[in-house]
Amino acid sequence: MSAAQYTVADLVRVMQRLRDPQHGCPWDLEQDFQSIVPSTLEECYELAHAIEEGDYGHVGEELGDVLFQVIFYSQLGAERGYFDFATVVNTLVEKLVRRHPHVFGGGEIEGVVDGDTDVQAVSATWEAIKQEERAAREQHGALSDVPVALPALPRAQKLQKRAARVGFDWPEHTGVMDKLDEEIGELRAAISAADDAAIEEELGDILFTCVNLSRHLGVDAESALRRASAKFEHRFTTMEALANDQGTGLGSLEATALEGLWERAKTS
Repeated sequence: MSAAQYTVADLVRVMQRLRDPQHGCPWDLEQDFQSIVPSTLEECYELAHAIEEGDYGHVGEELGDVLFQVIFYSQLGAERGYFDFATVVNTLVEKLVRRHPHVFGGGEIEGVVDGDTDVQAVSATWEAIKQEERAAREQHGALSDVPVALPALPRAQKLQKRAARVGFDWPEHTGVMDKLDEEIGELRAAISAADDAAIEEELGDILFTCVNLSRHLGVDAESALRRASAKFEHRFTTMEALANDQGTGLGSLEATALEGLWERAKTS
């Protein structure tokens, strides 16, 4: 007979024990909302990496690490009288039921709605409900609640999607590509003028436009850049191995030799 598995209640209790003022963990006791944010971001990226690599054996483990971050914040909230884990769960369920009226008939978890609803209608309803929620929080602008703390690429993409919902958008990707050409020309002019401030501004415009192009082509900019970085990392590591086989290091090679190794790495 297998041993009973731990439950969410056990996890909440473990967190309470870790934060016990007398018998808890010294490191956990030193933490606050701000100090564990870096760990939260790291755990989310580790989860994303496991999924991208198709390493599903570790996805469950990484999900547990992300869940622990939620439990940690909930314990901190409970200690300060802000909220607890039960509040977090209740708020989440309420929001999910409210935002899916096409699933939960009468606002009840077991309520059933007859008839089919397409994805486009669901998206429209979802955004209308979120707009009502923003208005209730006195966030009336289309961009009001886009988090500043988001990484730059997904934040740019989210800002652009929000603007597009009120009609401020290119009708098709060709217009974005023309805009990208225009921005590159402006960067060339800034470089020619040796204007550092303008160079930074124009380069930012190019990056922002590239994110817009990604959105129009149905590509997630963050994922695309992560994959490009992983591809570069693999090829560069291969270059190092090839150079090592030749009894040398990359730093001692001329540009032509480096280019040759790069071309070999691209085909390996």
